[in-house]
Amino acid sequence: MIDPMSKRIAALLMLVVLVAGFLAGALWRDYRCFLSTPIQVGEERVLFDVPRGTSLRTLAKRLHEQGLIERPTYFIALAYLQGDQGRLKAGEYALTRDMTPPRVLEQLTSGRVVEYSLTLVEGWTFRQALAALDSHEVFGRGAKLSELSDAEIMAQIGRPEEHPEGLFFPDTYRFPRQTSALDILKRSLARMDRILAEEWEKRAPNLPITTPYEALILASIIEKETGLAGERARIAGVFTRRLQRGMRLQTDPTVIYGMGERYDGNIRRADLREATPYNTYVIAGLPPTPIALVGREAIRAALNPEAGDELYFVAKGDGSHVFSRTLDEHNRAVRRYILNRGD
Repeated sequence: MIDPMSKRIAALLMLVVLVAGFLAGALWRDYRCFLSTPIQVGEERVLFDVPRGTSLRTLAKRLHEQGLIERPTYFIALAYLQGDQGRLKAGEYALTRDMTPPRVLEQLTSGRVVEYSLTLVEGWTFRQALAALDSHEVFGRGAKLSELSDAEIMAQIGRPEEHPEGLFFPDTYRFPRQTSALDILKRSLARMDRILAEEWEKRAPNLPITTPYEALILASIIEKETGLAGERARIAGVFTRRLQRGMRLQTDPTVIYGMGERYDGNIRRADLREATPYNTYVIAGLPPTPIALVGREAIRAALNPEAGDELYFVAKGDGSHVFSRTLDEHNRAVRRYILNRGD
């Protein structure tokens, strides 16, 4: 015979089991609802930053504090159940309103961080490139590179004593928010080193330039003289023949570069007579440094000039040029397209 006390204990235990089962079921349903409910994003997407060294508990707390998830403990449990508790990757992530907590966790452990882009343009000067870096949304809040001297910048990227003009490859660079402006310059510098070396190996024989750096200088002049792909090798041919014959290059972009901030859109006779290291109407041969950022095509043209006998060219005003073999032909072209005197 079972005594009344034993019956009461058994009934109590059964009640506890039933309540526990009910609570477990409710908890499981709540957890399942948490897993299937999209995060609370007011806009199409929100950017969420995971600093290096962030713990799972801190991450879940921040997601909750920013109103993205309701149950931080559930998010922690999800990570442990999936074995992702130690797989968080630092970076800035885009979270969208259709994401459920499992997708958020997958995103934050994927390393697919938000990428930004910056384009360095062929023909820009180094200082124009710095201005673009300084004004970018990622770099604009830090120290301004344009406030540093060229020497200070080159020292910081490991190339002291070098003049920066022309050493950086113009292209579109993609990067995460943690990138610094100096990182972009290092990437651009390394890319130029590689491309210049590749093109130097493919150069034509018997050129009047003897080093890759001289090729870069000539290429920068070609870059500034024309934006037409079909003219680059032809203009390179003119400059190559002039160098071979000991003729001065007499190219306006070098004069403009030498004038610096004094250039107001006009070149005067006095400017053409001024003895600056970049005035190719006065100096023989190449200027001492490149005058702009240079693309691969201009480098290739400088190293593989088009054959011919033309020694002169003049801009037509539509982006193209008229090429001439003799000074008389050139002067007639100048009268027609520059002085508007006709024939």
